[in-house]
Amino acid sequence: MSGVDYEVLWNSLPAPALVIGADNCMQAVNASAEQFFTMSARALIGRDFTEFAPEGSRLAALLSQAQQASASLSERGIEIITQDVTLMTVDIQVSPLTDTANSTALLVLIQPRSIAEKMDRNLAHRGAARSVSGMAAALSHEIKNPLAAISGAAQLLQDVGLDQEAELAELIEGEADRIRRLVDRMEHFTDERPPARLPVNLHDALETTRRAAKAGFAQGVRFVEEYDPSLPPTAGDRDQLAQAFQNLVKNAAEAVEGGGIITLKTAYRPGVRLTGAVGAGRQSLPLEVSIIDNGRGIPGDLSPHIFDPFVTSKASGAGLGLALVSKIVADHGGVISCESGEGRTVFRMLLPVWDERGGEEA
Repeated sequence: MSGVDYEVLWNSLPAPALVIGADNCMQAVNASAEQFFTMSARALIGRDFTEFAPEGSRLAALLSQAQQASASLSERGIEIITQDVTLMTVDIQVSPLTDTANSTALLVLIQPRSIAEKMDRNLAHRGAARSVSGMAAALSHEIKNPLAAISGAAQLLQDVGLDQEAELAELIEGEADRIRRLVDRMEHFTDERPPARLPVNLHDALETTRRAAKAGFAQGVRFVEEYDPSLPPTAGDRDQLAQAFQNLVKNAAEAVEGGGIITLKTAYRPGVRLTGAVGAGRQSLPLEVSIIDNGRGIPGDLSPHIFDPFVTSKASGAGLGLALVSKIVADHGGVISCESGEGRTVFRMLLPVWDERGGEEA
């Protein structure tokens, strides 16, 4: 194939494509990559590709694995920050260029995923949460009344029965209590009122969560706080956001199994916005809250569904905690995502800024 044909083919690729070397610096980019990064090829060549990924990204590990294994690898849901400070979620495929003089060179193909897809997932989670809400409202009255009668009868059996009957009665009452607790948890979804729109200091809510966790379910865990001291408040309901933080920290504490490290991190990404389809506009969500643990990670088959109701990896879990978190974040106009692997799980929330002038989100 002639050089001219190669250039035509390279620049006709609809997806952003680039060639990087062993130092992760870009050696060649196509026209689609220039449009994606909003930078010229001259400005991109020589730049470290990993500079465009937020801290804690899996991008550097993906490139290193591809170079060491000399095999094609792919990763879904990697975040890239482009030159105009737009946060993009992309799927990346990396392949070694074995026919080149530089055997460590990699071909990187980027497949952007629009905010519409991410918002569709969040709306789906919110819709699932609403279905739980309707079911809880319908079943609460129908279940709780019979449960009260069952518990009362079991208590009478314990008081007047023989030892074996009393043991069975205790079992009946215990199981009735377990069902009652599940219904109580489902009732958290029944509140359809929009959250309050007041300024919320995210650091205060996180610190309240940390202190409660240290005094209770996370006594053996080491907490690390990495707070942006200039972080402005968000708009919302402090109690609801604290509930979301508590659910995430409790999951993290269980993942590290009584030890390990949980990192609470905040950041302000000036100008970061989530981009939708053409004409759909952009939503500004510059406040980032991350809860990171170094536990065992989330099983790969559960990762795409962890915010769905009744999905859980715990033998005794009901699978409602993360569904409630997703509902709270969506009700506050934000987005939540999760990245998980062995030894590192990150739950990242993006939230709007409180606007003092309008009493609403900026």
